[in-house]
Amino acid sequence: MLIKTGIPTKEDIEGITPSKERRQKGPVAVIECYQEIPCNPCYIACKFGAIKEFEDINQRPILDFELCTGCGQCVIKCPGLAIFIIDENYSDTEALVQIPYEFLPLPEKNTFVTGLDREGKPICRARVMKVRKGKGLNKTSTVTLTIPKRYTMDVRSFNIEDYFSDNTMICRCESVTLGEVRELIRQGYKTIDEIKRISRAGMGSCQGRTCRHLIMQEIAKATGQNMADMPMSTFRPPTKPINLGMVAGGGDDE
Repeated sequence: MLIKTGIPTKEDIEGITPSKERRQKGPVAVIECYQEIPCNPCYIACKFGAIKEFEDINQRPILDFELCTGCGQCVIKCPGLAIFIIDENYSDTEALVQIPYEFLPLPEKNTFVTGLDREGKPICRARVMKVRKGKGLNKTSTVTLTIPKRYTMDVRSFNIEDYFSDNTMICRCESVTLGEVRELIRQGYKTIDEIKRISRAGMGSCQGRTCRHLIMQEIAKATGQNMADMPMSTFRPPTKPINLGMVAGGGDDE
């Protein structure tokens, strides 16, 4: 799967995950370098001997979790942006994740962003706790996020937009916000069609191409349903966007 999609398997991730006991002790690096390539800046950057000396330049990094202090020097030196710092000792319910980030603009401290998994899918709301701007020849910045602890080993990137805010526009065609969708679910509306009929979400010109999936995600989170088992909403013609001229122009037999 990794070679075909670039996404590691569950077994790949388990192989580089620190033990629960180590994660509870404080900050520790997670090196998601799954293939043998000629690269060793992480070893050179580590001043604590936590990353073992390479016997071969193509060797995958071997990290001694007990020696790692979570200082983050390896994070900014990794050219593949494959190293993260996690800290599950932050609070009872939240963890910190330090992520390498090379996009502009950088997020502002104390703002909210959207945590993404390895496939780029939004999975949680995250608060920006610290922004460390890259300096000198190495322009890699790091952003430290506060996330729900259950997503510590899942959040590996973020979108600077706050998709999980109640004010986020879910259905642009009909101006329906995420907060309105959540309130309808709390009131007992548990299918896409029910929410569509009461709010008009999905009745716009795009026929729900964006909002349908987002509404399904919210229903799944609130009810525990599997998205694959949810009934699809009713479609009305035209089932795809068409130019107004096609409607106004009439048929060939006019």
